[in-house]
Amino acid sequence: MSFLEHLDELRSRLFKAAVAYVILFMAAWAFSDKILDFLMQPMRNSLFAGGDIIFVQVTEPFFVFMKASALAALFVAAPFLLYQVWAFVAPGLYKNERWLAAAFIFFGTVFFAAGGAFGFYVAVPLSVQWLVGLGTSFKAQLTLASAFSFLSRVVIGMGAVFELPIVIVFLARVGLVTPRSLMKYFRHAVIAIAIIAAVITPTGDALTMSVFAVPMILLYLLGVGVAWLVAKKKDS
Repeated sequence: MSFLEHLDELRSRLFKAAVAYVILFMAAWAFSDKILDFLMQPMRNSLFAGGDIIFVQVTEPFFVFMKASALAALFVAAPFLLYQVWAFVAPGLYKNERWLAAAFIFFGTVFFAAGGAFGFYVAVPLSVQWLVGLGTSFKAQLTLASAFSFLSRVVIGMGAVFELPIVIVFLARVGLVTPRSLMKYFRHAVIAIAIIAAVITPTGDALTMSVFAVPMILLYLLGVGVAWLVAKKKDS
């Protein structure tokens, strides 16, 4: 394929992904109130007695409902979005490597969902309880927009972080990296992970950064271990 043909293929894949996402977003909008109520539970449960979540602008609930629908649609659309990514990359692979498509889509979806669940059930409660606990001498009144922004950044960030082993295994399988080189530069990877954790952490505090960084380091090692299995012949 020529460069222009690659661009046309990319446009086609992006268009299909966008159409699927918009359809799922519209479907999620019909249940946006229930979705938002579910998503805000970790924030509500982490507030001490007397704390509450309020809104201060007329349009605030509308936009947060939209964002909640968009977040739900993202996780539901994950398998199709990953398929579009694979379909764009697959023509550049050997035929005997295209069997990885099913594994890429399945494990990519599972790890993305697992990351979101970890963020929702573990990272958000831990971070919010610690941060809100610093102000126990005051009355907590979080705005709806700020509370959802914190939650969504942690959930999406964790979903993306949990894709790290998939990326490492894929790069190792196609020969762009080797397990030996990944371990050789492990200290550099830890520094890079710390920087990434600082960037994607909503508040920048040490605890929330650690909640992101520690799983990333473990996932990096997991990715290297699996890469050693799938790329053993190439690395030896």
